[in-house]
Amino acid sequence: MEVIPVLDLKDGIVVHARMGRRDQYRPIETPLASTSRPVDVARGLLSIYPFETLYIADLDAIERHGDNDAVLTRLRREFPDLVLWVDNGVADAARAQCWLDAGLGHLVLGSESQKDDAVIRRFCAHERTVLSLDHRGDALLGPAVLGDADAWPGRIIVMTLARVGSGAGPDLDRVLAIKAKAPNKRVYAAGGIRDAADLAALARAGAAGALVASSLHNGKLAGAQIARLRASKN
Repeated sequence: MEVIPVLDLKDGIVVHARMGRRDQYRPIETPLASTSRPVDVARGLLSIYPFETLYIADLDAIERHGDNDAVLTRLRREFPDLVLWVDNGVADAARAQCWLDAGLGHLVLGSESQKDDAVIRRFCAHERTVLSLDHRGDALLGPAVLGDADAWPGRIIVMTLARVGSGAGPDLDRVLAIKAKAPNKRVYAAGGIRDAADLAALARAGAAGALVASSLHNGKLAGAQIARLRASKN
């Protein structure tokens, strides 16, 4: 079970994401860092456990209000061994290729940003591409054609926006459904994860890993627990 911490970036700082209501996101306040600057928060997260991967949602880019590429460059410089998974709203092939060529990290193609399945099909075999299936309520955000699992890359994030930052627990039923639909894909859960017990339940459901934030900042998920989860088999 791989645990991947999350940074949500807006206007160059880390914000506290809650239930997908982006207009209400505020600068994060966490005991792990004295500021909401991304490097400080990332360093705080790494003080818990030597994570190998960090997921970043560039909210400005997703909402077409600019980007946080300068922040990504700084994070790469400060933490060269850390792999970045970045959702920045890419929805066309030329931009996807340009971003991958820049070498800042792995590109997360969010379903909510896609017009069709063309970009996902083109890059599904790329080793640095991840698909995020973004859900609001019972609905998959994005075009219906994204339901074709044959076009999915090898890694899938099951993102339940209404559970992000809610403490409501993970969406086990949806993880099970996606895993049944794409048994050969590595599935990562995102949204609502409260503690190590939730992560263990996700592992039993077949998840390869999970994206977490609140449980790290509030101390309910500790480094020793993560180490045990990493050592366990799905």
